[in-house]
Amino acid sequence: MIDAAVIQQCANPALKPAIVERFIAEVGKPDPLAVTVRSGDRVVLVPKPATPDDAIAIMRQYVGKAVVRVGITQYPAGYGISDLSELKPDLVDACENIRMGTALFGKVYRIVTKWYGNAVDEAFDDAIHAWRTGYFDGKAVFSEPDPGDVKLAAPAAKTPSDAVAHDRSDATADATPVDDRAVDANPNSAGIRIDLSAIGGSRP
Repeated sequence: MIDAAVIQQCANPALKPAIVERFIAEVGKPDPLAVTVRSGDRVVLVPKPATPDDAIAIMRQYVGKAVVRVGITQYPAGYGISDLSELKPDLVDACENIRMGTALFGKVYRIVTKWYGNAVDEAFDDAIHAWRTGYFDGKAVFSEPDPGDVKLAAPAAKTPSDAVAHDRSDATADATPVDDRAVDANPNSAGIRIDLSAIGGSRP
């Protein structure tokens, strides 16, 4: 669990606390050194970093080749850099990651809300989806210009049932894809099978 005082101290002041808290509840990782690497729909298994230097080494290995998210807010590690040497330990510093992550999410939320034309509740969920995928309305949302002063809806606090659903969603997203040639142990859920017993001529 991330300390609420740290969130309050480090979050972008342009966002209301309710928005920040729900954002981190939806996308956050409790470990500031967390590094997630995705290639297409697959999660790349990487060693768990023990130090900021370990985390930076993993980032340098994968940024530019895969989608790399880091820290408490799962900030996009490759955003705004032109050279791997620009990857800094700030990315996995708890306070800096929250500061950068909430600032960038604020821009994403404003872009989505402007698209809706009003501060509607649905905009928050779409902004979370855009944060996770990097895209909104077919555009690379992180690179889009900030629309500026846009009124944002403060989402409701996350309920326990929401948390369970979110945990299941993450588990599904993080799972290694199953080989579709694997045999299903449950015969009732197996695919169509063809009876080949008649092949080989007629029986006496």
